[in-house]
Amino acid sequence: MKIAVLAANGKLGSLIVKEAVERGNDVTAITRDVNETVAKNFIKRDILDLTENDLKDFDVVITAFGAWTEDTLPLHKTTLEHLTDILANKNTRLLVVGGAGSLYTDESLTTQLFTTPDFPADYLPIATNMAKGLEVLRKRNDVKWTYISPAAEFVYDAERKGEYQLAGEVFTVNAEGKSEISYADYAIAMVDEAEKGNHINQRISVLWK
Repeated sequence: MKIAVLAANGKLGSLIVKEAVERGNDVTAITRDVNETVAKNFIKRDILDLTENDLKDFDVVITAFGAWTEDTLPLHKTTLEHLTDILANKNTRLLVVGGAGSLYTDESLTTQLFTTPDFPADYLPIATNMAKGLEVLRKRNDVKWTYISPAAEFVYDAERKGEYQLAGEVFTVNAEGKSEISYADYAIAMVDEAEKGNHINQRISVLWK
């Protein structure tokens, strides 16, 4: 498959690139700077400067974009607005690294985690802005998108177990009552979705079994 990974130099983006390359996919890294990934193909471009022509040959576009500062947090929404605009009415699928804060507390799908009293205040700004990005996707029936939320404990340097469990819109814990996953195992789930395309126009979530 021809896969483009945006924000490919990041901790998660580079792992997604590595996972996709090792499976034999034709992977292109897209970054604002030099290519620091294992991908042989590279486009130097800011996400907001990408055009329809830049992405027209890809089967899947994965955005691993992340922003953490007050002035850049709105980019979680604006980058997805731009990507959905240039991928509208195309066969190219858009896969998005999401957040856990927008998951729902129960099957009624009325209360999101970031609106609950116990949600950590430090994470509220990013959770709020990432949720706005998800809302952009939900309004687009003309784009083949999938939003993948990680577990609550999303750990960069944790082990790669090589397995995970799939969940949906509701916050889920494993048999030990934990919601955890490593970046490496999230990358496996992301590339699985890229290759299989089982959840078009859906938000899913992943965690360790």
